[in-house]
Parts: sequence; structure tokens; C-alpha cells
Amino acid sequence: MKKTLFLLSTFLTTSLFAQFNANISEITPDVKQRMLEGDSWRQGCPIDLEDLRYLQVNHWNFKGETVSGEIIVHEEVANDMVYIFEELYSNHYPIRQMQLVSNFNGNDWESIEADNTSAFNCRPVTGKKKKWSKHAYGKAIDINPLENPYVSKKGHISHKESLKYKKRKHKDNSYADQAVVLKNDPITKLFKSYGWKWGGDWNTIKDYQHFVKK
Repeated sequence: MKKTLFLLSTFLTTSLFAQFNANISEITPDVKQRMLEGDSWRQGCPIDLEDLRYLQVNHWNFKGETVSGEIIVHEEVANDMVYIFEELYSNHYPIRQMQLVSNFNGNDWESIEADNTSAFNCRPVTGKKKKWSKHAYGKAIDINPLENPYVSKKGHISHKESLKYKKRKHKDNSYADQAVVLKNDPITKLFKSYGWKWGGDWNTIKDYQHFVKK
């Protein structure tokens, strides 16, 4: 077993009462059981559980509240995630919710319908059953997927609640509007500063929710 990677960080932010907290740990037996029962990991997946890390981080929700979210990523990008989420928290970037995709039975559709931000999920690339997604390695994250939809080559959006976000621009100062990810937004520049690629830069399809580390 590899040496446990553990990080606990607490930072004061612009709020006098709210703090950013983050914790990184190996996959515990309880988390493993959740992943198995929730069908987000199984034998035959392209990565072992010992190479994944379970993160708990604070974030702002769509009510302006500080809440705790959870996510699973590859150990190689775990510290990236903490630093990025710390900065997002400092900037008051809102995330509707952040639960393990296991809570949605490993079903990407259901997770998106709940506007859930998630990372690891042992699944193939959308539309390519024989090729593993970067999510199956814990090196991709989808953020606020309803506000940042996947758009096909023909411009089709599958989720009805995402249709109003097909035209990419900020319209007001609501939490949902702040969650929209655009090319020159701080969140996009932040991920890119850590070497992550953004699906909104793709030439054919657009995956505005998607950030990936090669």
C-alpha cells in the first residue's frame, strides 16, 4: 500500500465567519463500499483504488452558503484540486452541489440532471463504448453541468434545463449565471494555469463543464 497522502488546510477568506477547509485521504473501506454499491468503480476498471484519492472541500452553493462537497480524483491531481477549489472559494464561485457520482448509481445522466459536479466515474467516453473516459482515471472534472452543457457537433443539447445556456454569455448576477464558464472567466484561466484543458476550447463538440488533465 502506498503511503497515505493526507492534507488538511484551513484558510480565512473574505468572510469573517467562513473558512476554506480541504481534506485528502486514501479510499477508505466505507468509500470503497459506496463506490461498489453505486457502480462508479468495479473490477476491470482502468485504475486501482489505491491510485485514487477522496477529497472533501468547502464550496459556495447557489444560496450563498458554505457547504462541504466530496469528490474522487487521481492521486496525481489531488493537490491541484485543493489549490483550485481554494481559489474558487476565495472568488465565491458557486457550485450547486458536489457529491460522488456513486450517489447517482454511477449514472452520468442522473448526475447531470441534478447539476452535480463530479470527477471520477469508471465509464467510457461519451459515444465511444470501447474507449475509457478521462473520468475513469480520475483526471477529469465536470463543473455545474446544467449551466455548462455538452453540445454535439450538430448543436444538440440533451438536457432541457441546459437549453437556455446554449448562448454563452453572462446575463445577470444570479448564482446560476455566475456558474456559467466562459473562455476568459477566472475559473477557466485558473484551471489552465495548472495545466488542465477545457472542453469549451474543442473545435467540433463543446463540453463547457469539462476540465481534463492529460
